Amino acid sequence: MPGPPRVTPIGRKLATTAKVVSRAFDDALTAAGGSLPVWLILISLKARPENSQRELAAAIGIQGATVTHHLDAMEAEGLVTRERDPANRRAHVLTLSKKGQATFERLRVAAAEFDRRLRAGIPDADLSRLAELLDRLAINAA
Repeated sequence: MPGPPRVTPIGRKLATTAKVVSRAFDDALTAAGGSLPVWLILISLKARPENSQRELAAAIGIQGATVTHHLDAMEAEGLVTRERDPANRRAHVLTLSKKGQATFERLRVAAAEFDRRLRAGIPDADLSRLAELLDRLAINAA
């Protein structure tokens, strides 16, 4: 029976690192008054104003029922508005409110600061190589 691997498998190292980074990013967004799902929704709506819920869910990779839950909370907080699409009464059109715009800006600053923190001490050439390697891992995994 073979013993444990001498080197940590790259998939395990990547998964562990992704969890640490994801938790730290969510903590940074929480400290700025948001969360990862709120950030994903706000940035998507900023990029594509007046998205439908279905388009939004597809863009951010959150299932329909879960995105509805987040949107309900965000609408109650006054961050987004939902209105029936006049061209399709079954669909809702989403827009950012003024409060949503302000929250987006606050979270954008937190996200940029987090990115600077992640990049600290890593030369640009290494960051470029890391991006290439992550792309290769994604291709290999697929």
